[in-house]
Amino acid sequence: MENVVRAANFSAVPVDLTAYFNNIGATNRDRLAEGRLNVWKNSFPAEELPDGTELFRCTQVPFRFPRTGPARLDNVVCAGQRIDLPPGRWDWIYLLACSERRAEDVVHLHYRDGVADQEWLRVSDFWPASPPHFGEVEAITCRRIHFPRHVQAGIGPRIWQQRLAITRQQELAYLRLPDNIAIHVFAMTLVANGWN
Repeated sequence: MENVVRAANFSAVPVDLTAYFNNIGATNRDRLAEGRLNVWKNSFPAEELPDGTELFRCTQVPFRFPRTGPARLDNVVCAGQRIDLPPGRWDWIYLLACSERRAEDVVHLHYRDGVADQEWLRVSDFWPASPPHFGEVEAITCRRIHFPRHVQAGIGPRIWQQRLAITRQQELAYLRLPDNIAIHVFAMTLVANGWN
């Protein structure tokens, strides 16, 4: 299997989301108005995010963080997209994500035998005044936030590491994201705990 990252107690495959990116969540200082994280068009400062050339980890789980740059799409605004997954039996789907305010919605997990399950995706607000409401790990914290016409220091927007359980011991074929424009997904990794 391609792109497998192995550790002593798990194996992981970062999922390439490039074809699904439909939003700009990171901007440069000279292109602030391109940001689209929320209705106020805030964005993360691109220079404070991983550069996307190497695997990113905030815990042991590896992610392929998107490349950022002028007018470059770098996240998925959830709109019911079908994400095809590499073959394998997985235990977890890990996400790097944030939300405009906190959000809860359903992801549909579709297995190769035709069965589908629902799993709740719960993601906290990117805005720094909000604590992690759903037990997420704080993956990335910036020192400033971008507005369309200025940069505001001292406001540290965040991207969270969250996970979804895969409860069936069967091969997962694809997942369908919720139809919820408040949720932004930057990266996704499939993880198997030692037996895959």
